[in-house]
Amino acid sequence: MTTSLQLTMVRFNKGAYIIVEGKQNADHFYIIRAGKVRVSKEVEVVEEEGGNTLGPGDFFGVVATMSAHSHIETAQALTDVELISVHRDNYGQLIEKNTPVAMKIIEGFSRRMRYLDEALARLTLKERTEPDAEHLYHIAEYYARQSQYNQAYYAYYQYLKHCPSGAHIDHAKERLAKIEAYAQAVYLDGNDEVFTRVYPKDTMIFSETMPGKELYIIQKGSVKITKIVNENEVLLAVLKPGDIFGEMALIENKPRSASAIAFEDATLLAVNKENFARMVKSQPQIIARLTTLLAERIWFIYKQLANTLLDDKVGRMYDALLIQLEKQRVTIKPGESFTFEFGPKELINMVGLPIAEGNRYLRELLKNTKIKSVNNRIVTTDVEEVEKQAKYHRKMQKIAKSRANQRK
Repeated sequence: MTTSLQLTMVRFNKGAYIIVEGKQNADHFYIIRAGKVRVSKEVEVVEEEGGNTLGPGDFFGVVATMSAHSHIETAQALTDVELISVHRDNYGQLIEKNTPVAMKIIEGFSRRMRYLDEALARLTLKERTEPDAEHLYHIAEYYARQSQYNQAYYAYYQYLKHCPSGAHIDHAKERLAKIEAYAQAVYLDGNDEVFTRVYPKDTMIFSETMPGKELYIIQKGSVKITKIVNENEVLLAVLKPGDIFGEMALIENKPRSASAIAFEDATLLAVNKENFARMVKSQPQIIARLTTLLAERIWFIYKQLANTLLDDKVGRMYDALLIQLEKQRVTIKPGESFTFEFGPKELINMVGLPIAEGNRYLRELLKNTKIKSVNNRIVTTDVEEVEKQAKYHRKMQKIAKSRANQRK
């Protein structure tokens, strides 16, 4: 017996606040049926692509609702508005009853993620990168210099494949031959016959700027999402079993915006475009999961973007650790220990610092006896200390900014 989809129509007068940034326990989002809505943030880290004014057919509040985090924006009615209110629990039914709406949300999220990824790389490393297959050569060179030959081999191979007339073709062939004996790379050309794939630790699943035709669902292990900009590796995320990645290239048919590397031995389910189209109609729970994961990622990247505004580099590290605790929904209790899923190098990359400079600030961080590096993992013996230090540095930044504004 099929349960009918119950949607609620709500109206707000011009000037009314519909959702408020920072409000907890978001459980429903809105689709605009009539009127206009403005969305804004307390700190506009980066201007939204397409602007901040929404109209009929647009939606807002989905990120907080589907990720079950606090709202990351405030929405105010610019005119009298009529909205469709969708509860989180009804999203699966919405997909079954109205696939185009669900696909619009996913495609909108995908574009937003691509834009925000680009903004994060630009703000952290002060450089703009455009999708260009020639960049594969520079990715390979970076990993070769780091003696990370699995990743280097994969990127050189993809460069030769996708840029057969590239400017560095002869050098890439030479380097590929030299490191072959030291490299382990799998599924260099994909495999349309095998959908369950095993990637050993530190092997590349795909590289940024190469064409993409599959998304992946992690069955076992973990995967890190990275980006090479200005001779630095920026860590965007560490994904775990159940997570989905690579969907942007599949949905938008554009080059990969970041690289995916097995953080530990990983078993993945590969889904191509044909299978994805079937999944949208036949497995709404998978699409609901994808929406939730995209919402989680967008929420997280907004936090990372706000992190770039902190001038104090040690404060930025504390803030990055607190963001990870919030992401993992860790309850903040005094004396409660927690082991993060990454080590010192990844933390430095996460806050967008060159390794040499980052190591200097890392030493400052580790002077706090409640923060340690154990077996290449960051460990805190007191999560409340992380929260206290992060809030302190945020407060100091706010005071400094206020004083600077008063002097103007």
